[in-house]
Amino acid sequence: MALELTVQEAMSKKEKPDYDHLTFGTTFTDHMFVMDYEKGKGWHAPRIVPYAPITLDPSALVFHYGQAVFEGLKAYHTEKGVLLFRPEKNFERLNVSNERLNIPPVDVDFMVKSLKRLVELDQDWIPTKEGQSLYIRPFIIATEPALSVRPSKQYKLMIILSPVGAYYSTSDQLSPVKIYVEDEYVRSVKGGVGFTKTSGNYAASLSAQTKANELGYDQVLWLDAIEKKYVEEVGSMNIFFKINGTIITPALNGSILSGITRKSVLELLDHWGMDVEERRISIEEVYEAYEKGTLEEVFGTGTAAVISPVGTLKWKDKVMTINNNETGEISLKLYETITGIQTGKLEDTFGWTESLETVQKN
Repeated sequence: MALELTVQEAMSKKEKPDYDHLTFGTTFTDHMFVMDYEKGKGWHAPRIVPYAPITLDPSALVFHYGQAVFEGLKAYHTEKGVLLFRPEKNFERLNVSNERLNIPPVDVDFMVKSLKRLVELDQDWIPTKEGQSLYIRPFIIATEPALSVRPSKQYKLMIILSPVGAYYSTSDQLSPVKIYVEDEYVRSVKGGVGFTKTSGNYAASLSAQTKANELGYDQVLWLDAIEKKYVEEVGSMNIFFKINGTIITPALNGSILSGITRKSVLELLDHWGMDVEERRISIEEVYEAYEKGTLEEVFGTGTAAVISPVGTLKWKDKVMTINNNETGEISLKLYETITGIQTGKLEDTFGWTESLETVQKN
């Protein structure tokens, strides 16, 4: 049975926040998308409704056994109208997470269409200044009231929207971050859920993140769980190293998230004809390159910052200062290119952006 989206507009609108002082993920728009699943009935009742709290039974399976997945993407206010960056890839990846967590898949085309309608309805919430955007959070939770360790028979899919400010304090300069290499805790192993965006992955990272922050570092770089030797990813980013002219990033191995920005970076680097390797890389290899003076750049890729140059890497008692703690040439070029495409300032020759023009109004 074909899904039909219904729209209930809010009778009263919220007061807009001060767009000059936005705090990430604390302010939400007037509307949200909701869709339910029931075994034997499938996904049904897709609707856009006023943003409001939801009610769940205390025995809802999500609270006890952690069936929860999510995504993150953005909408941008541009001279060409509102643009979304590769939204179909996010819903395709949501289905990858769904499969691993035993959650029913969603229809990607329908979800993109519904997202566009939601963003169109709340597009006056999209901030317009340099670097600002509308953050989009789709997520699915298990809602069946039961205490049995098994897949839920009921789920709720929701999308909420939040206006966010520029990741960097100045729009024309990237600020290198400080990364702590974690050598005690582990994040995931092959065969686990490390390649998914499930809530438990992030809960498991909090102790290491707290330790890193207490030591004065911004984020954690995870090593593999077996040998604690090979680089995997940063808590909220994939990681890249430029060593002696070659750009190296850990290969997807079943415990690393397949980032949408990572994919876009690899496609750009290939388009530019640069030497790129997706392979295992040990932290020892990174340090040896640093000692030899061939570690030229390190940067992370992710939705929030797009590109995050790394200025400092701390591994055990070794502290590496990368590129004099300055943003590298490739990091800057990637940042300017991707953000240029996202905001419509550069021509999108890759077909990565989508406008709201295809929205089917009710």
